[in-house]
Amino acid sequence: MPTFSAHDGTTLAYRVHGHGAPAICLPGGPMQASQYLGALGGLSAHRQLVMLDLRGTGESAIPQDAASYRCDRLVDDVDALREHLGLDTMDLIGHSAGANLAALYVGRHSERVGRLALITPSTRAVGIAITGDVRRETARLRQDQPWFGPAFEALEAIIAGQATDDRWQAVAPFFYGRWDEESRAHQAAGEKQTNAEAAAVFGGEAAFDPEATRVALARYAAPVLLLAGEVDLGAPVPAMAEFAGLFPNAEFVVQPGAGHFPWLDDPYRFVATTAAFLGRTTAGLR
Repeated sequence: MPTFSAHDGTTLAYRVHGHGAPAICLPGGPMQASQYLGALGGLSAHRQLVMLDLRGTGESAIPQDAASYRCDRLVDDVDALREHLGLDTMDLIGHSAGANLAALYVGRHSERVGRLALITPSTRAVGIAITGDVRRETARLRQDQPWFGPAFEALEAIIAGQATDDRWQAVAPFFYGRWDEESRAHQAAGEKQTNAEAAAVFGGEAAFDPEATRVALARYAAPVLLLAGEVDLGAPVPAMAEFAGLFPNAEFVVQPGAGHFPWLDDPYRFVATTAAFLGRTTAGLR
């Protein structure tokens, strides 16, 4: 894998899929190796995908200072990658928790982002609360599934503040449009790809300033795609609609039947939507 040096000297790695104008991909987790993104369902046939392994994940080195795992500090790593690639501006794709990092990057360097695609994004950076009632409503869309009963019972316990590892395992089907062999393997692999220590620091104290980020995003006039999954428990549609409303030029798309990983649930539809958006690129080399 190709590597580059962050501003503090930490060696960071990234994966490259496809050819053409690059789009920088920021993985979620938080702090999960970019491997789980695959080639985003075939999006690499339309754009070169540059997938960053955040520090301490995948093939990137563990930093000397664990505090550098904090989301706001990771912004510098994204900018170091942009410099390494020789880009004046870049198109940015943020998935799940990676969307927090994308939002903070736009807040600090909006002039360096041509197009922004947020895929089933986390809302922590912008302070949008997702209530238990919204999660229940989303979960009930799956009540015809054979696994629904135990999964919904575990969800109720988690909402009540009684989360355990077993209960998180039980609600995993809610994050996929289809709970099949491929989804089970994807979920199991994700656990091994995540740096738990880094994840605990990612959203730590002072990592986010939602009010300031909202102000910055309201000034970001470039095109934004916010793609939600219809049945995604992690990023429910009502919260995603509110997130999209923070931007002056956002296209809000709900992918039917999709969960938190829409490129797995319906690759054709995901690629068609995202490629059409990114195809009108404004990013470019120096």
